[in-house]
Amino acid sequence: MACAFRCTALQFLVSFLAFGARDVIAATLMGTFAGSWLAYALVMGTGASGGPKVLGVFNLAFLCFGALMAAVTRPKRALWLVLVVSLPRWAATGLAGLTGAEWLIRTAGALGLLVALVSTYAAFALMLEDMRSEEVLPIGRSGPAHHAVEGDLSVQLRNLERQAGVRRTL
Repeated sequence: MACAFRCTALQFLVSFLAFGARDVIAATLMGTFAGSWLAYALVMGTGASGGPKVLGVFNLAFLCFGALMAAVTRPKRALWLVLVVSLPRWAATGLAGLTGAEWLIRTAGALGLLVALVSTYAAFALMLEDMRSEEVLPIGRSGPAHHAVEGDLSVQLRNLERQAGVRRTL
């Protein structure tokens, strides 16, 4: 349970920093994930009766949210891939909580390991890219994200005057 509270605090901090960096998608996801860790910690830590069923419904609702977020994160390919890999895990976890089927619990665990591997790869690839100022491991950027990384400064500054927080007068 202590791990869940640490994950909650860390992801909430990342959410706060992402809002400051004007990355609304990452901020929303990290804030939501922080809330999900908190929900897990409270339900499992208190030993509430019917807890697995509650978490089953919660995971199925999270599956719907994740599908909606995956629909809008496609240009951010690394984040999109983590979400797409997470969708079957949320489905299996939700159904396992509702049915209690042992094979679904094991499947959800295996899918959780896959999510961890994909997340680790994405984080490592982005960290290497940041350190070396070039793409080292492929993460499949497309659209505006690809142009921002591969283009010059003028590509990154395009439409700057229409960005949130930029005003002509105060």
